Amino acid sequence: MKSVAIPRLRTSKNIAHTSAILDFLVPALSYPPRSRRYASTTSSTADPSPSPQTNGPPKRRKPLSLEQRAFLDSALRVNQAGELAATLIYTAQTPPLLRSHPHLRSLMQHMHSQEAGHFSTFNALLARHRIRPTLMYPLWTVAATALGWGTAMLGREAAMACTEAVETEIGTHYNGQVRVLLGWMREMEEKGEEVGDELRELIGELKRIRDEELEHLDTAVGEDSREAKGWPVLNTVIRGGCRGAIWVSERV
Repeated sequence: MKSVAIPRLRTSKNIAHTSAILDFLVPALSYPPRSRRYASTTSSTADPSPSPQTNGPPKRRKPLSLEQRAFLDSALRVNQAGELAATLIYTAQTPPLLRSHPHLRSLMQHMHSQEAGHFSTFNALLARHRIRPTLMYPLWTVAATALGWGTAMLGREAAMACTEAVETEIGTHYNGQVRVLLGWMREMEEKGEEVGDELRELIGELKRIRDEELEHLDTAVGEDSREAKGWPVLNTVIRGGCRGAIWVSERV
């Protein structure tokens, strides 16, 4: 596999990234629930001019049900929290790993950059739909940083075992969300309802992010994650922690 040359990590970027995380929390926590809106069955940027005449009858536009809105609130909130945790894990792992394994610089920068992009995507979605982030932010911040630093101090294999465990749960989580949204889309099409661009774009984004997370999983296995001492225990504990964090963040 060819290595991709990527600029080195800089402390100033990490500081700026942390600042952006904190800046995002202040307005998001104050969003009033009644202002929440979705446009899943029609694009929010659609041209208001009449659509051209077609041979068949025009498709109906149906708003999301309360149950569907609740699902999206929960899904987007936990996704944003998970991507925050991923960026913090890589941020904490990088310094101790690079001291003993400087050849991993490009790889760690690549994975961190992708996670930061995922985090920005979900920040934008929460802001657009006025969904508050999880109230567990402070705890997840400390836990993710400790997990990243702790596994890196145990060595390269343990750090990669952490990535493998986290991405296994995250990939499964995103797959479940994609299946639900595809089910909504099929139901809309069967009923002759219009499937808006925003819903299609959300499904596409979730698929893209899922695939990048699974790429990290494959990379970790290729970097000897399963050679870590106590790998079965480490894998089980981290995956269990991820499932617990997902469950809590969906609800709080």
